[in-house]
This record gives sequence, C-alpha cells and structure tokens, in this order.
Amino acid sequence: MAQAQAVRVEIGVETLGGVGIADAAGADRIELCTGLLLGGLTPSTALVAQSLELASRTKVQVLIRPRPGDFRYSPAEVALMRADIGQVRRLGAAGVVFGVLDEEGQVDTAAMATLMEAAGDMEVTFHRAFDVCAEPYRAFEQIMELGCARLLTSGRQPSVIDGAALIGKLVTRAGGAIDVMACGGLRADNAAEILERTGVLDVHAAPRIAVPGLIVEGSEVSFAEPGVPQDFDHFEADAAGITALCEAVARQG
Repeated sequence: MAQAQAVRVEIGVETLGGVGIADAAGADRIELCTGLLLGGLTPSTALVAQSLELASRTKVQVLIRPRPGDFRYSPAEVALMRADIGQVRRLGAAGVVFGVLDEEGQVDTAAMATLMEAAGDMEVTFHRAFDVCAEPYRAFEQIMELGCARLLTSGRQPSVIDGAALIGKLVTRAGGAIDVMACGGLRADNAAEILERTGVLDVHAAPRIAVPGLIVEGSEVSFAEPGVPQDFDHFEADAAGITALCEAVARQG
C-alpha cells in the first residue's frame, strides 16, 4: 500500500516577525513580500537578506511584483523584475514568485522566458495572475512548458472553497509535472476539506491580525487608504492561525 504524501505549507509574510512565526510553526516555505494589502509587492533586498538569515528551516520564496494593479508589464518593468530576480538569486533565496500577462490576458511567454532565465536554478512559482488570465487551460499548459515548479491559484474564484473544482482538474491535468498550490481563504478549519476536494500537495495562506497603532490626540492626519485599517494600524502574521494551519495539514499527512 502506497504511503500518503506529505502536504507542504507555504505562508505569505511581509515582516521579519512573520518570517520567525512561520519558521517556528514548521512551515515548509515562506512567500516573502511587502504590501499584502495591495496583493503583495517586491520586498527590499535588506528584508530578503535578513529573512534568509532568520529562517532556520523554512525555504524563502520571494515575490517579484514591481507595482500594484494588473499583470501587464512594460519592457522597463520587466527589466526591473529581472534585476530584482538577479539580486534575490545572489542573496541565496530558494525561489521566486511572479507572473506576466500580455495585452490579451494570455501568459506573456516572451517576458516569462526572460525572467525564468534570470531565475536560473531557483524554483519559480507562477502566481495568481493565472486567476485573471483569459484562457485558464491554455495558460496552464504554457506555465508547465515554461518549466515553473508550481502554480498558485484559488481556482479563479475569490475563495478556494468555490474554486476547488477547477483546482482539482488542474491537479489531474498536471499529472505531477507541476505542483498546484491552493490558496484563497485557506485556514485550519477548512484545510482538510480543501485537500480532499482538490488533491493538492501544496497549500498557501497568509493569516494575519490587525495591530492597533499609536493614536496621537488632536491629530487629524491618516495615511490609510480606503478599506485598510484606520489611523496607523497595521497587520502582523497571526501566530495562532499559522500554527493551527500547519498542525491541521500535518494531521492529514
């Protein structure tokens, strides 16, 4: 009787505190970024370097995304992404996370190829640009042909629960050629259901809690954008949520 394969947990973090929490909880990988409220942006080289020093067992994957918004990038932006990938590679990260679409919403295979070349022997994850591409099955074949190690997806739905059917189809279609990693509201209390419904061996989550900021009496200034915590609040990785997820996934193995 074949043994069940262990499921790998990746945690999205944007601070050194988050790196330490994910590492202590036993996460297999960290997706390091900044600006999670914007969907994630490229972190500074200093944050990457210090995260690599801090993570004792967890592999560090670095998000390469030069700006918020869509995933159609100008030649200058692609050049910047290539330069960031080179910096991350020299620092010794295990992998990078990026995705580029063209004007028709298809995978921009030319831009992806130049970025894949810059990544060299690092693992490459094609991120959730897939979830807004024009033709998912065509895109999936292109992503596999490019040689990406994994695809991060919510199944083209806001919630992984709603996207589970498509994720399961992608896992079957991949046939082990690429790892399909489920994300999108995945937490300890629904991890078992998602694993059963999709067959994935990789899950991704970024559990966070709001940290109240210092309120100065008499000040009317706020730097918060609409829809984000008010005043000077910020988010930090949720230690309890991350630990619970890692434990829940380990029980399924």
